[in-house]
Amino acid sequence: MSSLRLYSYLFGGAAVLAAGVMYWALRQRKSPQDAEQKRRARLNMFGRITDGTVIDVNEVAANGVPGMQLLIYQYDVAGVQYECSQDVTYLRHRVDLHSCRLGIPTSVKYDPQNPGDSIVVSEEWIGLYQG
Repeated sequence: MSSLRLYSYLFGGAAVLAAGVMYWALRQRKSPQDAEQKRRARLNMFGRITDGTVIDVNEVAANGVPGMQLLIYQYDVAGVQYECSQDVTYLRHRVDLHSCRLGIPTSVKYDPQNPGDSIVVSEEWIGLYQG
């Protein structure tokens, strides 16, 4: 009888532990905007800077409603040329895409472990030429 009671305690404890882990995991989910903001903050803090060039500015509209604003740029790291885009929709207060000229030089912050992961604008830093 005591071994049955011991198993029920173990099973109950495991169930409570599993419920706690699931609650913690679901609470930790972030929205795509939060994940992107975290990525920009990480690159701003730990990224290396290189020279780049703005090659295009796009505003993607869906059904006539303005949507994403993309800044497309290129840069070189260790002889490899990268062409990337950054969604700057939530950074409209930091950059005016309508005054951004194509071909202007820019600074790019990139992840040294993954050079294709880069930014031109973040909440605390802007690499676009301001002149």
